Amino acid sequence: MFGMRFFFCSREHEPIHVHVKNADGQAKFDILPEGIVLVKNEGIKTKDIKAAEMVLEKIKS
Repeated sequence: MFGMRFFFCSREHEPIHVHVKNADGQAKFDILPEGIVLVKNEGIKTKDIKAAEMVLEKIKS
């Protein structure tokens, strides 16, 4: 979606988190009860980070 790949490993460490990759770089988001938290961004543009957060919010709800 939006030229991004979203992936996670179901048996990885807590908290639940999602990795996002696109042509510019990669990011990691924690999925917490209080919301989606950007943990790391390595090169993804701000507009694409916001788009990824929007997708993750839809999936979470």
